[in-house]
Amino acid sequence: MTDFSPTRAAGLDRLNAFVPHAGRAYAEGRNTDPGPGAASAVSRLSPWLRRRLLTEAEIVAAVLAEHRLADAEKFVAEVLWRTYWKGWLELRPGVWRQFVADRDAARQLPIARAIAAAEAGTTGIDGFDDWARELVETGYLHNHARMWFASIWIFTLRLPWALGADFFLRHLIDADPASNTLSWRWVAGLQTAGKTYLATADNIARYTGGRFSPQGLARTALSIGAPPVPPPAPLSVLPSPDPEAPTLLLVTPEDFHPESLFTRAPAVRGAVVTGSDDGGPLSAAFIAGAAADAATRVAAAFDCPVQTAATLDAAAIIAAARQAGARQVVTAFAPVGPLADALAAIEPLLVADGLTLHRRRRRWDSAFWPHAQKGFFPFKERIPAILATEGIG
Repeated sequence: MTDFSPTRAAGLDRLNAFVPHAGRAYAEGRNTDPGPGAASAVSRLSPWLRRRLLTEAEIVAAVLAEHRLADAEKFVAEVLWRTYWKGWLELRPGVWRQFVADRDAARQLPIARAIAAAEAGTTGIDGFDDWARELVETGYLHNHARMWFASIWIFTLRLPWALGADFFLRHLIDADPASNTLSWRWVAGLQTAGKTYLATADNIARYTGGRFSPQGLARTALSIGAPPVPPPAPLSVLPSPDPEAPTLLLVTPEDFHPESLFTRAPAVRGAVVTGSDDGGPLSAAFIAGAAADAATRVAAAFDCPVQTAATLDAAAIIAAARQAGARQVVTAFAPVGPLADALAAIEPLLVADGLTLHRRRRRWDSAFWPHAQKGFFPFKERIPAILATEGIG
């Protein structure tokens, strides 16, 4: 079992332990998957980063305080891949809506037995079955294993890519709608037209230390049709909350470190910290623990009463706002995905009760997301300049 204690303190401990290894050791060993419980070159910081118990800015700053950017370029780029995917999807929200439609349509296909075998790890494919069980049992997979798994799911088993992406979303503790959806699209050849990722037995054997060498894998990648990708839209402009108005702070699983969200905090009179019911049991347990940790920190940081809610619930938010005498609700911006959809659904209910909902985007996102116009490599060229502007490195 991979240890992911859902507290900011545990994430900082993991970060401090990893920083000395973020240079050459990471670059040389990052593609090797030694298996669950074995020492690995990767950071395994993604669950804390996903829920922003740790932020991208502080992780990159910690690494660049000890390494030159040229030496830690591979790790910094890996952090920025997540930022890039978020920005790319934020500028093209229709791709998320298409994924949801594809997933729902695929659920109606007469393939329940094949899907069940793939998710249970009973296909008979060496490695693939092990990764399916590892995912469900630990809530985590090495990034290289995620690529192999997705490739075999799509091209060898010929199962709908959207159902595989949904399987990951339900079970990965670090499941991120943008990174997950767009990575599955990339493997399938939908993200970069004509470019697929085809897993091979030799590559799997090499990077698992010979643990797996699956036979009978697809040798060619079938072509998958999809609507054309829409052009990028401008990043949305967010009105600022009234800094003097009594405020209810809404903390969601998209950002469990609201203490670092504001340069000038609004007049917080109360807070609601919510969980989520979107994922599997391990993901739900991590979010619940992280929410409890955030509630303790929020109460101390903002000196206000804090309530918790199992899920995003308009009635609970309205009741807490009334109790706090709040006229506005302020929350960290939720990128395209299930939580953004849920916030959009409850916003009319808050407005009907006289509450304004304000979303606050982090500086990191505002600095990087507008540059996710094309592929990652034009985006990557801007990283040093943006980090310098942000005072990192």
